[in-house]
Amino acid sequence: MSITMTRKSVEVQGRVWLTLNGKALLGKGRVELLTQVEMTGSISKAAKSMKMSYKAAWDAVDAMNNVMGTPVIESAVGGVKGGGSRVTDAGRRLIAEYKSLESRHKQWLDSATEEFAASLLKK
Repeated sequence: MSITMTRKSVEVQGRVWLTLNGKALLGKGRVELLTQVEMTGSISKAAKSMKMSYKAAWDAVDAMNNVMGTPVIESAVGGVKGGGSRVTDAGRRLIAEYKSLESRHKQWLDSATEEFAASLLKK
């Protein structure tokens, strides 16, 4: 069996996932959740927009808050002004740092793909 290979058919892939003290902290899905909470002001609305259950969203928020040791999202219960959730400064810093890291990771993947494809096509 022979496989035809071109630069476009070869791709080095990978994902960015951050841990803190060996505990899962942040990945693409959790960054999206934080971003949606920032936009909607609600964990429930953020979960709906991502087609995930409220429980899964809350568990992710709880895990991030616990791993960080400081809240990345703070929630307020209903009342005259209603409840809601907001991303804290720590949460916004996490989003920004993750996106920066993800961008650098993509650049590395693109470079690695080019090097790998060139190496294979020489043979």
